[in-house]
Amino acid sequence: MVRLPLTPEQVQAGARLGALLRELRRDRGLDEVARGAGMSPETLRKIETGRLPSPAFGTVVRLADALGVSVEELADVWRGGGAFEVAS
Repeated sequence: MVRLPLTPEQVQAGARLGALLRELRRDRGLDEVARGAGMSPETLRKIETGRLPSPAFGTVVRLADALGVSVEELADVWRGGGAFEVAS
């Protein structure tokens, strides 16, 4: 199966998600949050920087749990409906 390239809108949605994750993590270390979500710090770094703009659903669920926010809040920002915006 061939995976289609992400659209510019999907890439921007990933950037919004990554920026929100960085903001939610604030004073907590990358390692701490990554461990809490059951992933490597490098994977979390890729999500936060937009190099992995479309993480798996389970990854998003684990990040929401580790950060103490709802999946719905993360999804709303990913969709562009949240108040959180990323500078282009």
